[in-house]
Amino acid sequence: MRNELDKETSPYLLSHADNPVHWQPWGEEAFARARAENKPVILSVGYAACHWCHVMAHESFEDPATAAVMNEHFVSIKVDREERPDIDTIYQSALALLGEHGGWPLTMFLTPDGTPFWGGTYFPPEARYGRPGFRALLGRIAEAFANEGDKVKKNAAAMRDALSRMSEAAAGDAVPDRTIDQVALRLLQEFDPVNGGIGSAPKFPHVQIFEMLWRAGQRSGSSEMTDAVIFALRKMSQGGIYDHLGGGFARYATDAAWLVPHFEKMLYDNAQLLDGLRLVHGATNDALFARRITETADWTLREMIAEGGGFAATLDADSEGEEGKFYVWSEAEIDDVLGASEDTALFKKYYGVSPEGNWEGKCILNRIDHPETLDAATEARLEAARKRLLSARAARVRPGWDDKILADWNGLMIAALARAGAAFAREDWISAAVTAFDCVRTRLAVPGTDHARLVHSYRAGRQGGPATLDDYAAMINGALALYEVTGDRGALESAFSWIATLDRHYGDLRGGYFLTADDAANLIVRTRTAHDGATPSGNGLMALAYARLFALTAEDRWRQRADLLIRAFSGELERNVFPLATLLNGADLLAHDVQVVIIGTRGDGATDALIRAAFVAAQPNLALQVVAPGTDLPEGHPARGKTAPGGKPAAFVCANQVCSLPFIEPEELRDALAGT
Repeated sequence: MRNELDKETSPYLLSHADNPVHWQPWGEEAFARARAENKPVILSVGYAACHWCHVMAHESFEDPATAAVMNEHFVSIKVDREERPDIDTIYQSALALLGEHGGWPLTMFLTPDGTPFWGGTYFPPEARYGRPGFRALLGRIAEAFANEGDKVKKNAAAMRDALSRMSEAAAGDAVPDRTIDQVALRLLQEFDPVNGGIGSAPKFPHVQIFEMLWRAGQRSGSSEMTDAVIFALRKMSQGGIYDHLGGGFARYATDAAWLVPHFEKMLYDNAQLLDGLRLVHGATNDALFARRITETADWTLREMIAEGGGFAATLDADSEGEEGKFYVWSEAEIDDVLGASEDTALFKKYYGVSPEGNWEGKCILNRIDHPETLDAATEARLEAARKRLLSARAARVRPGWDDKILADWNGLMIAALARAGAAFAREDWISAAVTAFDCVRTRLAVPGTDHARLVHSYRAGRQGGPATLDDYAAMINGALALYEVTGDRGALESAFSWIATLDRHYGDLRGGYFLTADDAANLIVRTRTAHDGATPSGNGLMALAYARLFALTAEDRWRQRADLLIRAFSGELERNVFPLATLLNGADLLAHDVQVVIIGTRGDGATDALIRAAFVAAQPNLALQVVAPGTDLPEGHPARGKTAPGGKPAAFVCANQVCSLPFIEPEELRDALAGT
């Protein structure tokens, strides 16, 4: 055997290609070897931007003595969880069944048929942090597999049965407003009143939950809910989790105050935060949110464009082997770049720069202690200092860049950039979204399927593993966003084609969809859930898509599909409300869609001003379409037959099958949507 990862394209897998461990990629060949040699399998799952993955690699997988034990007693399989979320989902669920917290690196021990029987996450080389040492653990696992086979088989069988049951989601009834409000009130109790956000350290964005509270607060008139979302986003936007020089948010904060980030930047976090900030900015007109939207979108276009115009996956937490080294500063380095001046003193005051630093002797730039908006002249001085520091930072050794293109994460960013571009009149953002959409639709299309089937990933001219439900669901929502923003019928046709693929290969008779296709390579179970993770659940996204299609087309089949999908998982609310926010957002859109029909011609200044006003408004349930004069809407649409007065472009706002009088002025349309 040899290390076979040098044949892969994933930057994460390639980073392990020189390990003395005889790593194998996931596949039948590796499991066939395990069966032939009657060896247990070590499954190690991580990703390129994962700090503790790098630590365990350096401590254990680069160590010849540890590698010798692994090579003698195990078949070792390395998986990039971003390339194979289907595999990661199964074995993270297995770890949860063992009573352990999930995370990466994921270290699972499997029987030769792929069934887990024990596992954990990071293991140090020697016992510490309350964790067993990895080398000693390897010996105990190998001995147990060799000498306690019946016990291992019993544990594995129990685990397989438990994993199979996890796809049996509890069905229920339709979800009324009062249920969503009750869930929102329950989750509001988890918000940190001092620092914003949910819970304590470590602290994650949880944008899907923020959106659910925002929707419930707007609908019910609860300022407590909407204020909690605004407060959290302001705290994050001024914290160290935000890159104040280059733009973009880090994955999460390791502390409760949003000061110390885990420095990796993920495409999916920034997509969701971009969309959330746009929504809240529409209600607050907060200049801080406008800056963060602009800076984050510009960062995406500057640093995250990959091959073919798709969006890259991640930027690493580490550079030169140190977490955060690219992003942090000493006071002396700040002085070096900015010089001795009043402007330097001003910058250090407002961005938390001190001789002792605020993290491991270094300074994480932040405005936690000075979040206030200053006068224009002072802010301009601070901006000039930031630009000089950004220029100086560009000369540093950059963090690793994982430039693989993932269909689901791209779908999230396509939708966010398209809507933000419409709201901020940024054609370059919309153009980048269109280019990324075309990249996924072509380079990630399975050959011979006329773009109807996708793969999950693409890099270096090679397609990756099979697409999941989440890939199609995110791209369908991205397609619908592009259709609303640009009027591209091709995007809408792609959405219909991908829905047909889901129905044919992913559907379940009980309702909803499996994560994997019926013709995908066999895994030990097919998972089926509406639980959000770091990204929205595929079934939740499909509830949103069906509700939006009903609003756009007035075809009752889409309402029925949304209703059936929501009911397929709504019984889960009796068990755990925390991970079902996207599904509930779909239920809210289905019940309270706000249809805006603009009679006019795209490209005409007055029409485009109305389109922008619609996306500027803080209306999460907006469903927009532009109809050329003389063109009618589908049968059953409440705005069918409406005409623009005097031939001028006009907008109609329709809710509960009743349409408003025409709005000619953008400000009137925006105000009407804010009050709907």
